[in-house]
Amino acid sequence: MRTAETFVEKPRTLAELQAEIASGRTKATDLATGYYDRIAAVNPRLNVYLSLTKERALEQAARVDLAAARGDKLGPLAGIPVGIKDVLVMKGAPATAGSKILEGYRPPYDATAVQKLEAAGAVLLGKLNCDEFAMGSSNENSAYGPVRNPVDTERVPGGSSGGSAAAVAANMAVATLGTDTGGSIRQPASFCGVVGVLPTYGRVSRYGLIAFASSLDRVGPLAANVRDAATILGVIAGHDPRDATSSPAPVPDYASESDKGAERLRIGVPAEYFAEGLDPEVRSAIEQGIAALEAAGCTVKPVSLPHTKYAVPVYYLVATAEASANLARFDGVRYGYRSPDSDTLSAMYSHSRDEGFGAEVKRRILLGTYALSAGYYDAYYLKAQQVRRLLAEEYLRAFAEVDAIVTPTAPTAAFKLGEKTGDPLAMYLADIYTVTASLAGICGVTVPCGKTAAGLPVGMQVLAAHLNESTAFRVARAVEAAKV
Repeated sequence: MRTAETFVEKPRTLAELQAEIASGRTKATDLATGYYDRIAAVNPRLNVYLSLTKERALEQAARVDLAAARGDKLGPLAGIPVGIKDVLVMKGAPATAGSKILEGYRPPYDATAVQKLEAAGAVLLGKLNCDEFAMGSSNENSAYGPVRNPVDTERVPGGSSGGSAAAVAANMAVATLGTDTGGSIRQPASFCGVVGVLPTYGRVSRYGLIAFASSLDRVGPLAANVRDAATILGVIAGHDPRDATSSPAPVPDYASESDKGAERLRIGVPAEYFAEGLDPEVRSAIEQGIAALEAAGCTVKPVSLPHTKYAVPVYYLVATAEASANLARFDGVRYGYRSPDSDTLSAMYSHSRDEGFGAEVKRRILLGTYALSAGYYDAYYLKAQQVRRLLAEEYLRAFAEVDAIVTPTAPTAAFKLGEKTGDPLAMYLADIYTVTASLAGICGVTVPCGKTAAGLPVGMQVLAAHLNESTAFRVARAVEAAKV
């Protein structure tokens, strides 16, 4: 029998692990224990996990082992160790959203995506660090300290799902769930050298997600390879009557779809994503990825997305306005942190929010409240929504001509810890290539596409039309296979 340590030291694909567990050569309980041993050894250095759900995980692993011993048909994720970003709730487990204001909160229910993972047999290891309320591009905004990039611990892992990306990159989970509002799965996946998926808005239920911006938030998987990510998405996708924005469209077999290859697909390359500000090493890696797609039988052609230049200001108006409304519920009354130094109700509200929220969250609440205030709503929030519609229409026109669009995921590789914390605008510009897809509601996958001279990963973003994740996976698999 192979030991759990064998699999923890050398990452395995979902298919390999499933075969080992189904045959009895590896016990799910041993595998889970091996991952907990690795977390104990590595987490103090990387600060990836905020809390562990060991009792629940080992109970699930024992159920999988019993089913395997009986010869029962196992779920698609039976025994697979998975980590959960701490903005998704799990019954009885801490749910901090990376914020002091939710300190001590233990929700009484599971998020739908969490329920679906467990129903498929996944072993849920614990909750992963993230930027506070998913607001950030570096995972330096967490009230519980920054996550470090496993590739280079002096650099950021990206944000806000930095813990989710770092957990996969450091083999502290086989796969993870993250959330993406303006790039929060794709950018950290790029920085850490893993695969990250932005599903179409509504493809995965948001029930049980602690909200940041409700018209933008999405739940998606991160994994070490494209097929594993496709498998995870196939499990968590689908209609949920508890989420009014959830799509009723049937869920394809994404893993099988990703096997079809990319030959004869039409690939669009937008000039707007290769302009000033793109690091030369990143450009070179992406150009090599595009050449690999041509060699795989794709047709490459230019497309135009001229409203891209407005995407960052539009995003930071829409997202902050929605954050202002969503975060009004955290007031020290019902749950979470309450300031002890208040003698009136008004003071308790004010002090609890001032002491409980971090600087970046307070900045975004103020920006959003201003944009929604009387006299400014039409000039800012309404105008931003109008430009958002123009961005979405540009993508619709582009996808009438091409099957997918490829771009850099981020303008640079991972930057140093502390490098941009003093300049919020520079930090916001790290999202310049990801926010357009978020605003348009389309889907995408980021896949590793080469490295810089310093050995830092570069990610290629593959975008596809609404509910067309299958095509994005096919293109991403072709880039992955080329080993750029």
